[in-house]
Amino acid sequence: MTLLPRQLKPELEHDYVRSPDLGYEPPSESGFIRCLAHGYPTPLARWHHHDEYELHLITATSGKVFVGDWIGHFQPGQVVMVGPRLPHNWVSADVPDGGVVERDLVIQFLHAPIETGSQHIPELREVLPLLERAKHGVEFFGIYPQARQHWQNIKSHKGLARFGAFCDFLSELAQCTDYRLLSSTQMQSEDNDAQLDQINAIVSRISENLAEPASAADLARELGMSESGFSRFFRRATGNTFTDFVNHVRVSRACQLLMESDLLITHIGYQVGFNNIANFNRRFLDIKGMTPSDYRRQTASRFGLKA
Repeated sequence: MTLLPRQLKPELEHDYVRSPDLGYEPPSESGFIRCLAHGYPTPLARWHHHDEYELHLITATSGKVFVGDWIGHFQPGQVVMVGPRLPHNWVSADVPDGGVVERDLVIQFLHAPIETGSQHIPELREVLPLLERAKHGVEFFGIYPQARQHWQNIKSHKGLARFGAFCDFLSELAQCTDYRLLSSTQMQSEDNDAQLDQINAIVSRISENLAEPASAADLARELGMSESGFSRFFRRATGNTFTDFVNHVRVSRACQLLMESDLLITHIGYQVGFNNIANFNRRFLDIKGMTPSDYRRQTASRFGLKA
């Protein structure tokens, strides 16, 4: 008997699997904006990602939600937006016999039409910061009743009227200030393009050389800044101190390795740049609220399968 390899990475979802039998709108009835409603259990509830942004409104059941490297609890009334290629899954724990007919109300849309449109329609630029945040997953609070009404309004319209209803929803989400980012660290730069390029170069260097020591003093010298000036510059651009940012990036990479490999936890700690395992465990607990071993154990359920 040949054993299939154990699945560790998210499944990439393609259009050809999006059957109306699973709750998708037929292609003839949807354009740039697609509505979807589905129950649970369903083949759609799996650890996966896709090219579209996706808005999730949870209407029934509770359980664990996995977005990127984030693990949380969900219940009816949750509203979450996930960005393109950001893996995610909602795994219900309190499903009655026979399942539930409706658990998720979903809206899917692609980035390119909004990005291209914003070059000609200034009003569309208001939504670009929201889409940037969605790359890491965004959970919104206190808006479920309005969000559900928006979903129903979008679903009930076609053509230009649907696009108008969708813009109303995006406008409300873009203006919502009661939210949290879910997966890893979010750039919050308000500096000019040259400074943003500097920050992006620093972040790329940290991310690509995690095992190497990261020194704020060395980077400050390279940029011709004092260490205190560099620290202020970096915190303004990222919302984090340099040390906290490095720890977040290292823990985020550790999360990926814990989820997608069978490497020993000690090996992972050294590979992402921690010089001793006690420090790795401590920083991981501070950032993720659980130990690396607990994180690996909990993420095993992201596929919606029982251990």
